[in-house]
Amino acid sequence: MTERSNPAKQGLLVLTCMDARIDAFAVLGLHVGDAYVLRNAGGRVTDDVLRSLALASHALGVDRVLVMQHTRCGLLGVTDEQLREHTGADIPFFPIDDHNETLRHDVERLANTHYLSPVMRIEGAVYDLDLGTVETVVRWER
Repeated sequence: MTERSNPAKQGLLVLTCMDARIDAFAVLGLHVGDAYVLRNAGGRVTDDVLRSLALASHALGVDRVLVMQHTRCGLLGVTDEQLREHTGADIPFFPIDDHNETLRHDVERLANTHYLSPVMRIEGAVYDLDLGTVETVVRWER
């Protein structure tokens, strides 16, 4: 594998929610090619996010990560049990009780993942859908 074969110009990977109301590039003032964007329900750190970030940090030059959740998220204030009942799927959904607590947990998980050593800075933030602002909740640096 060719190292850094397709690097993002800013060395940034953004993990955010799959919510269609979020245009991560516009919200963050980025252009195509500036950053990688991963999306999933809730913008949560899952095993698949770790898989993608392992490749991005070792092969694509990613050294910064932004985990960005948002207000009025469908995963906010519900439980895994409710989501399992609603969907019929017996899987973890990673619901969000509190953005601050959840972001601290997810940033800590990334920071403590030994194979992500190329990542030098991780931030957790909340995008306010109504105000159009991004508020940093937690910041970690190596």
